[in-house]
Amino acid sequence: MRQRIIVCPIIENNGEYLLCKMANDRGVFPGQWALSGGGMEPGETIEDALRREIREELGEALHITQITPWTFRDDVRTKTYSDGTTEEIYMLYLIFDCVSANRQISFNEEFQEIAWVSPEKIPELDLNEATRITFAQKGIL
Repeated sequence: MRQRIIVCPIIENNGEYLLCKMANDRGVFPGQWALSGGGMEPGETIEDALRREIREELGEALHITQITPWTFRDDVRTKTYSDGTTEEIYMLYLIFDCVSANRQISFNEEFQEIAWVSPEKIPELDLNEATRITFAQKGIL
């Protein structure tokens, strides 16, 4: 089984959190709301990987002003690729509290929608299991 280190930002701006609705045809949690993030590449530092994932998934204009390591967690997930194939992966999640100075997003094909969500509205969304666990640990759910 392949293993991946996943960097995962919890991006906050003016009391709301950025959540992304995953594409229906790919990823670990197709069609559900999630935090952004992704796997580290060889030779990257943790912060470099986090900033690259934010740029790739959410665009160059989103300005992250603060990054604070928060926690880590691991589990095994099945990832679905755009061609329909699947793979079971051991994932180690490094989770960071991040603050953005703006809300300028241009998301990529991994997502079908994004939203800035207040803590009281988060329970209303169809969150994926990993995001649900994260917000429960933060005391939001």
